Amino acid sequence: MDNTLYLEKFHLAASEISEETLSKYRLKLSVDTILESVVFKVYKPEWSGDLLSPLDAEGRIFFSVWVNDETIRENKIYYNIHALKLRTLKDYKIPARDFAQAFREEFLKHREDWPNISVDYGPLTLMQGWIELNIDDLEKNIAELAQNFFKISSVIDHILERYKK
Repeated sequence: MDNTLYLEKFHLAASEISEETLSKYRLKLSVDTILESVVFKVYKPEWSGDLLSPLDAEGRIFFSVWVNDETIRENKIYYNIHALKLRTLKDYKIPARDFAQAFREEFLKHREDWPNISVDYGPLTLMQGWIELNIDDLEKNIAELAQNFFKISSVIDHILERYKK
């Protein structure tokens, strides 16, 4: 896969999201190539075990949208929310399965906003879905998925509050 076009499109999608919107939700964006996939991530540093390096922290929660050779062959863009090694978040005592279950119960109230979605995963993948890959609308589609995530990001905050030490 030639990542150049997809990296460009993912960066354009990120640029369509205003700093004002990110500030309102206290979220940050990242576009990168990880394991041969082009990835757009939305995260909050406080959702990690390392505020100085939240994208690399062992424990972290983030939303991602990605493509790679396989997804392109399928003509799909995938998206998900990961909750990795939550026990390493210093200010919280979180049983991973409890967090996943609590998140999914709240998330399902918003299910209609998420095409081709499933929550039938272990505790590390809170939800995952896909949309059709249309290269001409890629930036718009990624930005729309990000907007959907902004609307539910407070669910993560509220559930984390339950587990604050």
